[in-house]
Order: sequence, then C-alpha cells, then structure tokens
Amino acid sequence: MVKKLKKAGIKCPNPEGRPQCDWIIVDAGEIIVHLFRQEIRELYALEKLWEVSFDSSQTKLA
Repeated sequence: MVKKLKKAGIKCPNPEGRPQCDWIIVDAGEIIVHLFRQEIRELYALEKLWEVSFDSSQTKLA
C-alpha cells in the first residue's frame, strides 16, 4: 500500500505498528488508513461505534 501511495506521488511515513501487525496505521496526509487483523477488527468493532455499514449492498457513494 505504501509503495502504491508513493508511486502516486503521496508522501507518507513508514506505517506504524508493523512489529505486532495487529493494527497498522498509514498516514497519507489528508487520509489515515487503519489496517486490522480480522480478530482485532472484531474486537474494536469500529463500524458499530459510528453505526456505519461497510457492506457493499448498504453503502452509498456521495
């Protein structure tokens, strides 16, 4: 992911969280990407926190 961002001209530092690989954060300037292992994603359940569905059948693009 970082290589693709850099190739697109977006400067971003190295991802945080690599040693544990439970939760990786990539700061791409105006966008911050969070990558979780499945177990960790289920643990934090961020979708429920904001009551947002990322199911493609329910997601509407602006």
